[in-house]
Amino acid sequence: MPEVDLSHLEALIRPIPDFPQPGILFRDITPLLFDAAARATAIEAMAEQDRGLHADVVAGIESRVFIFGLPVAERLGLPFVPMRKPGKLPDAVASTDYKLEYGTATLEMHRSPSVTGRRVAVVDDLLATGGTAAAAARLVEEVGGRWPVSSS
Repeated sequence: MPEVDLSHLEALIRPIPDFPQPGILFRDITPLLFDAAARATAIEAMAEQDRGLHADVVAGIESRVFIFGLPVAERLGLPFVPMRKPGKLPDAVASTDYKLEYGTATLEMHRSPSVTGRRVAVVDDLLATGGTAAAAARLVEEVGGRWPVSSS
């Protein structure tokens, strides 16, 4: 796939100052979701980036990422595993706590179906402090998955 100009996509992500609390700059993806062509471009760009990782499984972090993670998994022909807030998954889970810009949170992932020994690509919608991504990596390792996914 040729290099995609992502500036149009970036322009559709609306900065909302002081949300959910003062001092936080929230990135609202609603305009991007509303633009069907831009949304498709974003999903394809994510899938293209993940193709080079040779993953066995795609995991997505609650909840905005489900919008992108599942279509990425479909384009790659891979299983999708949700990572959720506490109490949202009905079976045995692994969990990890992490820091946000404005507090702490917990992320959980089902232990079954197992990702043990599989290479897991984690899809997220944006990167702020990196705390959520680091928590996702710890969670993948805790359930026996391989992280980070290598490009080899």
